[in-house]
Amino acid sequence: MQQADAHLDATGLLCPEPLMIVRNRVREMRPGDRLHIVATDPSTRRDFRDFCRFMGHELQDLGEAEGHLRFIIKKGDKP
Repeated sequence: MQQADAHLDATGLLCPEPLMIVRNRVREMRPGDRLHIVATDPSTRRDFRDFCRFMGHELQDLGEAEGHLRFIIKKGDKP
């Protein structure tokens, strides 16, 4: 897993909560910053991938260990 500038624990939250929280957190970040997210809802794989694609961010890493999904999202240049 790559280094991150911010961390977010979304374990135990169900759709759409993790996506809403990530969206708000990414808004506060600067372009190029990385957000590390830990989640347990399987739908976050699709949600975060689509979020990045539509909003111009980059899903740099996705991993799974012991029932926890781990993501690194790099904020794109869009405000």
